[in-house]
Amino acid sequence: MPRSNNRVYIALHSNPTSALAEAYRNLRINIEFNAGRKEMKTIALLSANPGEGKSTTALNLAAAYAQIGTRTLLIDADMRKPSIHTAFGISNNQGLTHILAMDREFSEVIQDSGIPCLSVLPSGPIPVNASELLASKRFDQLLQDLKKEYDVVLIDTPPALKVMDASIVASKTDGVVIVVEYHKVKSDDARRLVEEMASVNAHVLGVALNKINNRDVAVYP
Repeated sequence: MPRSNNRVYIALHSNPTSALAEAYRNLRINIEFNAGRKEMKTIALLSANPGEGKSTTALNLAAAYAQIGTRTLLIDADMRKPSIHTAFGISNNQGLTHILAMDREFSEVIQDSGIPCLSVLPSGPIPVNASELLASKRFDQLLQDLKKEYDVVLIDTPPALKVMDASIVASKTDGVVIVVEYHKVKSDDARRLVEEMASVNAHVLGVALNKINNRDVAVYP
């Protein structure tokens, strides 16, 4: 993915004809291609470390699906340092934690993103037991229920090598996209992440190279 100068930038909404927007559309197509005939309705976005552009990739990939009329839900499962709500300017007072810890219905806390076909489930207030909530049967049931309501559910997660939350989510989803910052992530970290995904039997769909300088990107007429 080409580098974006803004901290949170939804290219497909702000500048849909840009090279950055096209890169996210290509990511969506590659995911569909790699999935083959396997149902791919829940997809987790992971990165080894903070700051690799995982949340921005999740936002833009969600917009890429919504742009073609796919009923899309973006979940902020980073219940330790949530950020998705800020990109859309929506409240984080209620969200995933209310569903998992208080048995609220998802229809009560899912919010409209302002982008057609794209809904958002914020993380909600930061809990003290994020890993336990994501490992719960309640989360399993939530994913199954959401599959009936949406064509694709994308899940943003915390850095996978910092806490176990991302691995828990990866083990429960149909597929995983690993986001790697170009020329930054250490090979040992990348190796550890791949090994961690294998240990939880996650289906890795591919790796998205993020924050590539424009001079490193091939330009097509």
